[in-house]
Amino acid sequence: MRHKASTWGYTLTENADEGGYTIQLQGNLSIETAAESLERLLSELQKKTRPLYFDLSGVTTLDDYGALVLFEIKHHLQIPDAQFHIINPFDSYRKTLALVNFDFEQRCSVMPGSRRGNFIVEIGADTIAAFSSVKFIVAFLGGISLAVAEVAKHPRRMRANDMITQMKSTGVDALPVIALISFLLGLIIAFMSSLQLKQFGAHIYVASLVAMAMVSELGPIMTAIVASGRTGSAFAAEIAAMKISEEVDALYVMGFDPTLFLVIPRMIASFITIPLLTVFANFFGIAGGLLIGIAMLDLTASAYISQTIETLTLFELGWGLMKSFVFALLVSGIGCLKGFQARGGAAAVGRAATSAVVASIFFIILTDSLFAVIRSYIG
Repeated sequence: MRHKASTWGYTLTENADEGGYTIQLQGNLSIETAAESLERLLSELQKKTRPLYFDLSGVTTLDDYGALVLFEIKHHLQIPDAQFHIINPFDSYRKTLALVNFDFEQRCSVMPGSRRGNFIVEIGADTIAAFSSVKFIVAFLGGISLAVAEVAKHPRRMRANDMITQMKSTGVDALPVIALISFLLGLIIAFMSSLQLKQFGAHIYVASLVAMAMVSELGPIMTAIVASGRTGSAFAAEIAAMKISEEVDALYVMGFDPTLFLVIPRMIASFITIPLLTVFANFFGIAGGLLIGIAMLDLTASAYISQTIETLTLFELGWGLMKSFVFALLVSGIGCLKGFQARGGAAAVGRAATSAVVASIFFIILTDSLFAVIRSYIG
């Protein structure tokens, strides 16, 4: 059965093996033919058995209105995902179809019925994807190195206004939540440790325990985790949205380096603000312990502060700050990386943000574990 109207047409063929029908679309599926093609296809497919395979190999033009035709057919006829297939789309059509949230990995295939794979094929595909991801990461790190070298040679190429804006978002806006979490964390540590130390009359050592825990471990790691939830996810979402809307490609076309333009201001802003947030986290954590010491342990403020100062050394302060610098690079770098890796439609923005948070927290804890091992050898 073959129908034609103006500059578009379609051929409807019943599938003997897979069941359902294949709709071979031809010509222009665009704003000029969208209304007519939608009306005819809805009428034709209303009572046809499923699944339906829409073959785009004969389509010469596909714009967003043409993509909406397929979208409206699917939803008007209430066709489940498993019974609606787009096959043989040209690469140039994939971005157009992504505008109406068609997921190519699940709904677009080369041949009907090819979605069913086997275990060996899946392992091979995952292996190739892993190597591609490693290649992308290496290229990303190389781009950062080149961009940093470029900024070192030509400091004026650094976008200072963007860096200041990111510093406000990363540092100033995060200070209230960092202060509250650290204060409560110091309060909890002091309260729990006091339950044990008071049995030995060693109340004063609550100050030492809180100071060491906050400055060496909990201050840097909690600040980094909060930053990964706020800053890392924001970086990933912002860059992913630009990637999907082709703004990153536009930067390439205009001769801008996206790494220098987008990544470096964010990484430098994080490198400056996250260690400063760590200092504030340490201060508020010690303040939380001080509240418990005064309210429950009958300690004076001067005794608590003196014990804290006596416990802390420059090495402890420097060790905690050094870790916060490393965590800052991890949070900002992973957030930007996940943003550049985004593919697909609007849902990819959410996936990039979620992936950035999960990966950042994992590498923060892994890196902190490595620091703990190094610390044990240092003594």
